[in-house]
Formats: sequence, structure tokens, C-alpha cells
Amino acid sequence: KWKMDASGEFSISAPESKAGYILSNVAEVVERILTFVPTKSLLRTACVCRLWRDCARRVLRTQQKMTWVSGTGSSSSDGHVLFRTLAEQVENVYLLPRTVLLMADSDTLNRPDGTYKQKKARKMCCAGAAAELNKLFPKGCDVLGIAAPGIVLTPMGSSSKHPQEHQEGEAGFALLFPNMDGIKIRPFHFCKQSFNTATLEEAGLINNPDLRVVLLFGYEAFKAGAARFLNNVLQPLAQANVLIAGGHVENVFSPPTECCNEGSYGVVGLALSGQKIQGASVLLDQDVSSEKSAEAAVQRLKSASIPERNTLGFMFACVGRGLNYYSGKRNVEADAFRKVFPSIPLFGFFGNGEIGCDRIVTENYLLTDTDNLQHGYTTVMTLVHLG
Repeated sequence: KWKMDASGEFSISAPESKAGYILSNVAEVVERILTFVPTKSLLRTACVCRLWRDCARRVLRTQQKMTWVSGTGSSSSDGHVLFRTLAEQVENVYLLPRTVLLMADSDTLNRPDGTYKQKKARKMCCAGAAAELNKLFPKGCDVLGIAAPGIVLTPMGSSSKHPQEHQEGEAGFALLFPNMDGIKIRPFHFCKQSFNTATLEEAGLINNPDLRVVLLFGYEAFKAGAARFLNNVLQPLAQANVLIAGGHVENVFSPPTECCNEGSYGVVGLALSGQKIQGASVLLDQDVSSEKSAEAAVQRLKSASIPERNTLGFMFACVGRGLNYYSGKRNVEADAFRKVFPSIPLFGFFGNGEIGCDRIVTENYLLTDTDNLQHGYTTVMTLVHLG
């Protein structure tokens, strides 16, 4: 009802009703309704009253499953298709992101502006991308963004959709991880100036009995000293009973690598800790060059007996594989993965070198030879189960 106060201004007076009473007093009903509200709207509804705030907090604590946003398309003056898609879809996400892993094609993301020299243009482009991402995600959310020559993604909507290999064209994805009970995901970045025992321990990569999986990405890998630096990073990890997977990318666009000199090399990644986490990987070596052999190689992951529910697949492939490697046939390795694991979404990239090995988890497995972790013209297929 409309009513006029003493100053002559109108306001709305809600009539007393049974529904109004329930929404103001019955937490069980309010909480059930709020489970259907996307997280951004949920945070706004938490400001209505104390009851709604408490209900919203309980709903947020139940949102323990990761989700993803992906996009493909043509170039636009409005920015990369991934950022445009994120801006639209983040309103509809049913979780509060705590960690985000983004991958986008480097050709589009690093396209230089004709006004600047290429290196300066790339630096400005990366800084702009980082600033844009900070606006999309909540304060305190860790965002790791990398650019690679090609992208592997699963379209949004369902984990059973066909994964796609994009060796050309505009493509990207963002994996959104909420706070999950019993699981800790820590991003890390090492360069010559920041790599030491203390930073390794701070990232949870050493002296951490709960460490299970390390996703690791090197950049500027062809610079002098980069290979030796990567070996120094891998050495302590190779002594632990953990899964290591990743590869070499073009560059990192989030967070800004401010401690590095322009063009210097380094390593970024995510350390996943928690007793509920399981992981396994197989290496598709240079001999795997047909649809049949690709499927047979991926099939070996089945022996790890990893649950398919709440599990992610990662594919880190050499830029020299894909279409040309399989005699003009597209999507061979992604299709092989889907045939073996039809309900697990697959993500990754085509890069400039691969990191990983055959690793089917057993209690007494121990990596001892770091030389076997770095490869060329191969693909590392990985499963990561989040409990």
C-alpha cells in the first residue's frame, strides 16, 4: 500500500500477510528459497535483515562444487570472448569463487595495438586483463590467468558436453573454485627474485603432508637459464608423492608479475592440498599418433579407479600435436577422453612443452627422476578428483 508521511513523501507499506510473516521469521523456508538464487544476488539479499543474512551464509557454505565459464567466438573491440562471457555469466554462478584458473588463447589476448611496440603492447594488454578480472570477482579471490597458443575446453552447461580442441581462433575458460571443506588451493609464482625455500613452504609445496596435486606452468621457457630454473622448482616436488602436471605457456596475465623484469622467465601454478584429493595422469608420447592408440593411452587412466563425480580432466598438449599430428583429423585426443570418461569435463591448452608423466596413484609411488617430467611432442592427460 502507498502512504504519505508528514513531509508529503510517499512510501510503500507492506500489508501483514502469512507469507510476509514466514519470510521474516521461518529460517527453513527462507533458506530453501535462497538456494535458487545466484550467488551475487544472494549476497545482496543478505543485507535485507539478520535472518536473511544468516540463511545466506548457510547457503554459501553448502556451495562446495566448482563450476566453469567458457567461451569461443570471433574477435571484438569489446575484448576477449572469455572476458565478455564472464561478465555475462558471473551473475548466474551458484558459488562464491575463492580461486579462479583462467586460460585464453595467446593470439587474441596478446594481439599488439598498432600504436605501440609489441612488448609494450603485451604488457599493457596483460595489465588491462588483470584489472578487468579484479572487477569481476570478489575481493580476496585468487585469480591465475595464463595465455597459451591453443585452448582445450568443455562448453558450459553440462560436464557431459563434448570437449573441444581450439588450436586456432578465440577461446578461453575459467574454472571457479569455492572454499571447499578439507581442501586448500594455493596459487604460487616464482621467478629468480622470489624463489627460495621460504616461498616454496609458503605455497605449500614443501613440508606439506597433505599436498596431492601441483598444476605448474612455465613462461618465457626459451630464455637462457629458464630450463635450469624449472629444474630447481621441480626438484623438491619430485621427491614428494604428488601428482605434477602442466606445461609451458606464452605468458601470465593475472596476477601481474611485478617482481619480474620485462621478458624474464618464471613459474606459476596451483598447489592442491587435502586428504580427499586424488589424482592420476598418463603420458601420450610421440608414438601415440592414431585415434586407436590415443584411446588406448587414455584408457590407462581407468586403472586409477578415480570417482567421476566432482572430478576434472586436464589435457596439456604440445602445439605440434592436434590436427596436423593426426593426419588432418580434429579433436582426436579430446574425443578419446570423452569416450573413456563421458561425464568428466576436460580443460587445458596446447603449449610449448609438457610437464608430467605416467602416474597411477599407489601408496608407495615416488617420483625420483625429474628428467622424465619434461617432454616435447607429447600430451599429458590428468584426472583431479576434489572429494
